Amino acid sequence: MPTTLASSTGADRAPFPSLAARRLTAWQAAGALRQIGDLVVSGEGVFWLSHEPTLGYAVLDGLREGVRLAGAVEPAAIRSRVNGYGGGALCAGASGLFAVSETQQILRVMPDGSDVTELTREGSGHFGGLVTDDTRSRVLAVREYEGAQSLVAIDDTGQIRTLHLGNDFYSAPAVSADGQRLAWVSWQLPDMPWVESVLWTADVTPDGELANPRCWPSPTQGCIQQPVFEGDQLWVLSDHDGWWQPYRFSERLGQGLWHKDTTVELDHGNAPWQLGERHHCLFAQDGWARVRYHRGVGELWLNHSELLAPVRVAEDWTDFRALRYCEGHLYCIARSATVMDAVLRIDPLTGHIEVLAGGDAPWDDVAPVLPEWFQLPGGDEAVQGFLYTPRDDEEQSWPLILIAHGGPTSAVYPVLNPQIQFWCQRGFAVAEVNYRGSTGAGRVFRMALKGQWGVADVEDMERAADYLAAYGNIDGRRIFIQGRSSGGYTALMALVRSDRFAGGASLYGVSDPMRLRSVTHRFESGYLDWLLGAPGSTGQHWDERTPRYRAANISAPCIFFQGGQDRVVVPEQTRAMVAAIREAGGSPELFWFEDEGHGFRRQENQAAMLEWLHSFYRKHIRKPNEPTENLS
Repeated sequence: MPTTLASSTGADRAPFPSLAARRLTAWQAAGALRQIGDLVVSGEGVFWLSHEPTLGYAVLDGLREGVRLAGAVEPAAIRSRVNGYGGGALCAGASGLFAVSETQQILRVMPDGSDVTELTREGSGHFGGLVTDDTRSRVLAVREYEGAQSLVAIDDTGQIRTLHLGNDFYSAPAVSADGQRLAWVSWQLPDMPWVESVLWTADVTPDGELANPRCWPSPTQGCIQQPVFEGDQLWVLSDHDGWWQPYRFSERLGQGLWHKDTTVELDHGNAPWQLGERHHCLFAQDGWARVRYHRGVGELWLNHSELLAPVRVAEDWTDFRALRYCEGHLYCIARSATVMDAVLRIDPLTGHIEVLAGGDAPWDDVAPVLPEWFQLPGGDEAVQGFLYTPRDDEEQSWPLILIAHGGPTSAVYPVLNPQIQFWCQRGFAVAEVNYRGSTGAGRVFRMALKGQWGVADVEDMERAADYLAAYGNIDGRRIFIQGRSSGGYTALMALVRSDRFAGGASLYGVSDPMRLRSVTHRFESGYLDWLLGAPGSTGQHWDERTPRYRAANISAPCIFFQGGQDRVVVPEQTRAMVAAIREAGGSPELFWFEDEGHGFRRQENQAAMLEWLHSFYRKHIRKPNEPTENLS
């Protein structure tokens, strides 16, 4: 049976008043999705990016000498576009505070927000994975330029120097405290960074060039990420032994030595979709902080030395990112099931936690529904997820919205999602599923989706529907399936393969993999072949798993949402899918947002999407012989 997780500690402007919620409006739900990212720390302060739905983009925020930086810097969008997903758009060190603007220029920002200047010039490419090289007062970055990537250094005049090139993709680099060593991770097409990657190290000469660059593959095939220096020690996460676990790497007589520091068979990181992720960091004298993913929950563990046992801290929080250590304190971004993203400062010696920013309840009069953990019985795969059920609802049985996460090499965590709360307020149960291929359950489970996309994930979603239909008040006749991006593909394939679902929703979802393959960006150019298997010369191999070509098999009602500026799932793909269903005799609904890309950012658009989804689901949850006017 599902297990409930322990809890932790805008204006009312619904776009369609006729569909007003009982308590929580769509406008309130959309406005509460405030997120924090790219946390960095230096002697000057603590800085991060705030993603505000009212703005539709991320802005610089922070805390310096006890004073909040919010509003001190002229609102400007901060965003890296490297690999399409960015990451590492902010860095801080003795040499200053730097950020990547929406126009893809590197900005130098005074820590007090008094001045912002462009360090690079127009036409210099995309930048991400920023780190400071304090020894030489410069910024290191991954640069994407004219269809290739390289590691570069930018000096205080804006001059760009190439440090290393020749690999298809680069991770954010790590520089030792004395500035004499550099480490990074690279991978080659057609691989993704969670399929296979290798570690590189190099010496840094006094004039800032790299000497003796060496490539260090893991002992067996694996993925390496997040290199971190502490003194002369280099640490990484590697999954070559089955799980993303911490290893101390060293070189001896020209051989790479990999020392695993734990026997805990859990992932200590997740799929590196973005540059600059940090799920582990080191303290002086052998201490460390690490995230472990257990049953889908992120746990924060600390250890002060090799002589002591690790301890878990911040147990009321369920996911952690961007771990940083500075001047005796650990800093991180934390998420929970009941409050919004927060910046935490933790004393490693006492475990005392201070919330520096965020961590507030999203609404004054709505207590969030808590997630219940579940795992599907049978089989060797650890398919699990989180169920949210309505509170104080008069229904004897609830309709269920089953959500397939995007990626698909990603995962869902039991963290506050205002849109899920919106559904629970309206009498819907919601379940998010970590199907085969999701991260957080080891390499074997993650690799199980190879060649099986549209099959294994769909089977797991159907199994989840059957399992939850047997639980409590879930009405097995009124289960809908919904997904964003690749999750939209899973939802559509579920509708193609079975009549298990009462309806489906595709939010900028993939419906024609071959079309996507021809236009996708370089980062994912080999990903679809990995997911589906090589299509062959005619693409016929993919036809069975292309929703557009199987539209006649879809008998359930469908609704689609699409952004007109989407460069991942191009608008024509969704138009063609809708047309194919109509040609087969169906009546799909399509809602278009011309000013949105891949993933809706604006509060008014997110709210409108929720309202139209609500209208769609209400229309199709009617029980036999139940009059329409009784629906609410």
